[in-house]
Amino acid sequence: MNQTAPKTETTHLNPSAVRSNPDTSSSPQHNFALEKQLMRSPDEGDAENQNFLHDHQLGKKKYETEYHPGTTSFGMSVFNLGNAIMGSGILALSYAMANTGIALFVILLVSVLIFSLYSVHLLLKTANEGGALVYEQLGYKAFGLPGKLAASISITVQNIGAMSSYLYIVKYELPEVIQAFLGMHENSGEWYLNGDYLMLIVSFVLILPLSLLRNLGYLGYTSGFSLLCMVFFLIVVIYKKFQITCSMLNKDSENVTLGIADSHSEQNLTAYEDDACTPKYFVHNSQTAYAIPILTFAFVCHPAVLPMYEELKDRSRKKMQNVANVSFLSMFIMYLLAALFGYLSFYGNVEPELLHTYRRIFKFDVVLLIVRLAVLTAVTLTVPVVLFPIRTSVNQLLCASKDFSWIRHGIITFILLGGTNVLVIFVPSIRDIFGVIGASAAGMLIFILPSAFYIKLVKKEPMNSIQKIGAVLFLILGFVVMISCMSLIMLDWFHNTNKEVGH
Repeated sequence: MNQTAPKTETTHLNPSAVRSNPDTSSSPQHNFALEKQLMRSPDEGDAENQNFLHDHQLGKKKYETEYHPGTTSFGMSVFNLGNAIMGSGILALSYAMANTGIALFVILLVSVLIFSLYSVHLLLKTANEGGALVYEQLGYKAFGLPGKLAASISITVQNIGAMSSYLYIVKYELPEVIQAFLGMHENSGEWYLNGDYLMLIVSFVLILPLSLLRNLGYLGYTSGFSLLCMVFFLIVVIYKKFQITCSMLNKDSENVTLGIADSHSEQNLTAYEDDACTPKYFVHNSQTAYAIPILTFAFVCHPAVLPMYEELKDRSRKKMQNVANVSFLSMFIMYLLAALFGYLSFYGNVEPELLHTYRRIFKFDVVLLIVRLAVLTAVTLTVPVVLFPIRTSVNQLLCASKDFSWIRHGIITFILLGGTNVLVIFVPSIRDIFGVIGASAAGMLIFILPSAFYIKLVKKEPMNSIQKIGAVLFLILGFVVMISCMSLIMLDWFHNTNKEVGH
């Protein structure tokens, strides 16, 4: 019996040595296996070269992951990317329009749309040139560990902001749903109508068990359901616009104003009645600073672009850019309609979370109750999905070389979810979450990191080329937007704090 067992690993074989070894021809099966290995190019056996695509293959650049053809169609990729874009940010767009005016809001919305698409263009080109299809890997290839940390921290902060916004929705909307079912008054004082208590119960009774799963098998169902909920929300916003009249707004304003002991209350009420139903086209006040962060928060999806690019069938950079164009344009239309009809429903009286504003006019409305239930279900199921990559990132940073541990898995999950709950309890408004996260993490992911990676990794274009100059200007714009928005938000906080101290 032949003692020379055939090797199945992918290794370099010396053809002359094989031919000179009589034992290698002992069986037809073995000869066939050896022929297959000898027919491969020498680079295929090398572990390092195996991770790259050759330049002649499919006309594409080299990737740092073993090439495999994508299976996702163009239409499904558009749906998936649109789903990644759509989120809780849509609830704050009417508030942004109320504090910028219709014309200025449209200008800002179009600008953020163009900037986001340009950012995707930079990412795709950098991925092709830099040889990586993961955001953090691009950061590492561009700037080493600091680049990887910058990308990882930005994604983590953005996801924590998304988790916070979802929990804010639970905090705001669940008491309204319980009141509607029980027919109770808003100020009844029962503990189970306290949003903070309800959020904690939902977090640790429903969300925590789902978050502890190692694999989120329901991810696809949750994503589709969330998008459907937001489409339903948009339809209801448009429908309700035609049910809300000026008299309803004036009555609501009167109720709110008469409840405030203010010597100027009558004057304030008269001013509100005069322009209650008059749309503004350009508005500038202390809340205008939140508009750009809210818009960037609503459009950010860039960490998901590269994985979707990898899964795209017959992928090419042009095809993925077209996927992004269709997805972003679709979300642009939804965002514009939601903001416009929400604003034209309440004008200057819009709250940072639009759905919560309807409680002033409609106390117990069946359609709004269904919307609330749908949105609550969607965000409750989505929080574990958003928490999943944060936990993975923390594991990679702290325990990359260690085996999986249920204890560590549970501790990290509990700390992340508990910390987010504390953040939602003590930060007074969802507007602050949208503002700070939109100005910092979303600004980094849309403006700063893609342009910095492009400038560093795309070597074939000189620094004085139009493409590189455009990327440098985009980088500078990102820093200007981030610093100015954060400064204005901080000034608004200090102003409000001093006003409270003065009273």
